Amino acid sequence: MEVTRTFDLLDRYQKHFMKENAFVAKESGEWVNYSTQQYIDYSYYFSYGLLALGFKKGDKIATISNNRPEWNIVDMGMALIGVVHAPMFTSLNNQEYENILKHSDVKMVLISDEKLFKTLSPVINKIKTIESTYTFNKIENTWNWKEVIELGKKSEIYNKAIVENIKNEIKPGDFATLIYTSGTTGESKGVMLSHENLVRNFLAASEVFNMKPEQKYLSILPLCHVGGRMGNYQTQYSGCSIYYAENMGTIAANMKEHQPHGFDTVPRILEKVFDTIIAKGKKLKGAKKAIFFWAVKVGLKYKLPGDSSWIYKFKLKIADKLIFTKWRDALGGKVELVGCGGAALQPRLERIFWAAGIKILNMYGLTETSPVITINRKTKPDLKLGSVGSIIDGVEVKIADDGEILCKGHNVMLGYYKDTELTKKAFDDDGWFKTGDIGHLENEKFLIITDRKKEIFKLSSGKFVAPQVIENKFKESIFIEQICVIGEHEKFASAIIAPNFSYINDWAKDKGISFNDRNELASDQRINAIFTEEVSKFNKTLADYEKITRFRLVQDEWSPVTGELSPTLKLKRKFIMEKYNNIIDQIYVKQTV
Repeated sequence: MEVTRTFDLLDRYQKHFMKENAFVAKESGEWVNYSTQQYIDYSYYFSYGLLALGFKKGDKIATISNNRPEWNIVDMGMALIGVVHAPMFTSLNNQEYENILKHSDVKMVLISDEKLFKTLSPVINKIKTIESTYTFNKIENTWNWKEVIELGKKSEIYNKAIVENIKNEIKPGDFATLIYTSGTTGESKGVMLSHENLVRNFLAASEVFNMKPEQKYLSILPLCHVGGRMGNYQTQYSGCSIYYAENMGTIAANMKEHQPHGFDTVPRILEKVFDTIIAKGKKLKGAKKAIFFWAVKVGLKYKLPGDSSWIYKFKLKIADKLIFTKWRDALGGKVELVGCGGAALQPRLERIFWAAGIKILNMYGLTETSPVITINRKTKPDLKLGSVGSIIDGVEVKIADDGEILCKGHNVMLGYYKDTELTKKAFDDDGWFKTGDIGHLENEKFLIITDRKKEIFKLSSGKFVAPQVIENKFKESIFIEQICVIGEHEKFASAIIAPNFSYINDWAKDKGISFNDRNELASDQRINAIFTEEVSKFNKTLADYEKITRFRLVQDEWSPVTGELSPTLKLKRKFIMEKYNNIIDQIYVKQTV
């Protein structure tokens, strides 16, 4: 059957994929299955319940929750009656929640757990438009989402026909969801996406991934993130069972336990997986260590089968048998495909995971493009490592005179919520959406991203520096967890570096270096000497004006909670510049004294 609106997935399930483990998630320490029939029934009950509560087409409901089957049920329940779903990250601060909840005009908020409920209650109590708050977990003296389900069951006889009528009137171009951008360069914007935006995107992705009903997919990216949501929908379209990772810290354990065939991710997660593997390799001794790093060296030189010599293929076969099979086992042993987007992926990581038999399908897009503009395919001629793939059907791309990537097609948003002026600025005079990214098309087909337009800065010499490209090179170092390149209007580029403390702790012990805290470690001359060597090594790969002339180590671990990273693990440069303003002043004042 044809799927043109998100809730058409329910009819597709009914027709093709009746199974006991449509969704699987951990509840109270036990893995619990949600069947296809439960998904369908509960989605309709939720829609009946919303009608009984007085909700109508165009009203808005927010979810602030971890990934879980219930998220899908309420998502579909809203969509069935034209209620707009406004999903939000669980890692925002109270001011961000207040701004978004006020701006979005939501009437109901669904919250995952007690801790989050307590955090959000003071914020919600300030906002007059919010009429009710429900939770997914049972909490004493609060309304639980199942009360809406029960209300739906009781009102089914009255509301079933009404829901069918509303369903039939909903068009593919209707407003379906309101997603707030993660705000790396300023305040979050509310992006309005239609059913068509979402559906045609996940149809394009499902054609590439081509998952099977008997397979398993591990959901890692937050469902409130447009990439995580697209992966969620395309997996439902394929009928593949979806297993929800408990949290970022349990990904490895969840993979071993469930042995998924695919998962979704952002580059930062792959970086951490790789760093963990390399750190373990460094602890090996003698021949085992030599073989491990020989295999890594082979993997880093990976080329697609048609582009590599028989000698290389022979070496890779040995490396696979000795080392890479263990890598796959660490990820459950069955992973075939990984969808990756949201930020720039280091080319070396793409190569080495492909060498290890794990195909990373790099893709590109924004919240405003639903999200996919381009995606790499599994085989040539539609695959090029180092690119973000080729354009999906129904979408056009062109490169502006200044290098900015422009886009047109079914994936482009309806606009920014309550901001016609900002919407107008997002398009050029010919109606092309301005992505804000700089790049070029190779062979008129494969898109190569170089940096964010807003993040490129000019030195006092007039030279332009693209920080993201430089940062990705430096993050190849096992010693560097995060790095922010700075230097706008200055004579040279510098960097703020957040060290990989978990690795450095072990390294320091092996070297007999002791310290009392991270501040002492970050200021230790021996530690700084190692970083000086690392910086010098990577500087050799850069143009003179791109080289990192000075750097400072900081004692902090950067995260969405502490504010240096967005919920999708991208640098929040404005926040970092403000937080480390004194250090930045020292870097440049000391040089000019």
